Amino acid sequence: MKKPENQSFEESMSELETIVDDLEQGDLSLEDSMKLFERGLSLSQASQSKLSQAEQKIQILLNNNGEEQLQPFTDNESQD
Repeated sequence: MKKPENQSFEESMSELETIVDDLEQGDLSLEDSMKLFERGLSLSQASQSKLSQAEQKIQILLNNNGEEQLQPFTDNESQD
């Protein structure tokens, strides 16, 4: 089993979905439930960190290009 920080965001989200499903079924012992819960927290924290890093990279790219904010897409050709 990979460490949460070594998984891709998509892998972490998939594993989190599985953990939630397993916990919701309620068929696990208390000890197994606690282990899954702990794993889920680690995955959640690692995923949040990856999202924050991606947001920072996007902000840096926008600042480097002189853009302050993302602009909504408008299709000028379809507005006749």
